[in-house]
Amino acid sequence: MTSLAFPLVPRTNPRRVLADLIPAESSRARAIARDVTLVVAVAAITALAAQIRVPIPGLPVPITGQTFAVLLGAAALGPLRGTAAQVLYVGVGLVGFPVYAGGGAGAEVLLGASGGYLIGFVAASAVVGALARRGLDRGVLGTVLAFAAGSAVIYAIGVPWLAVVAGMSPGEAFAAGAGVFLIGDAIKAALAGVLLPAAWRLARD
Repeated sequence: MTSLAFPLVPRTNPRRVLADLIPAESSRARAIARDVTLVVAVAAITALAAQIRVPIPGLPVPITGQTFAVLLGAAALGPLRGTAAQVLYVGVGLVGFPVYAGGGAGAEVLLGASGGYLIGFVAASAVVGALARRGLDRGVLGTVLAFAAGSAVIYAIGVPWLAVVAGMSPGEAFAAGAGVFLIGDAIKAALAGVLLPAAWRLARD
């Protein structure tokens, strides 16, 4: 019997991600230096994107540019480096550097209404990075699906956390912590669906 495979998930060994195209010579030390630089860069970009902040009256979680930076960075770096970038970002904010949304920092932010989303960034980076390793970031539909999966992971952690911290019902927490962001997430996924495949086309030229 002929086996059927889902066409969006290649049955191949893990592929290169965009970061792997950056040459690191043949030295292991140079490869490590490259990877550390990329991890720090994505963490810094996430911190900058967090300052793009649009408060929503009456809601505890603002709209920020973080999600786009997190998921795009994860797709470009792959699961290990992408996850490391978000661990670094969350850790730097936890020790007091004002890198969270609106210049926030410290344990009070991580334990507050937005804390679940910060933890979700780490988990989502692992998921999106792994999907990029399977080649989903090389086509428009695959990229959009990878971003949707990453967003779902962030909400799966962030919304219940918000419900507990803010004393909301599950429905209220979903409306306040996910529903209002869905249109923006769709726009970000569509933009990524243009940018990532285009970057691969340029890399092959």
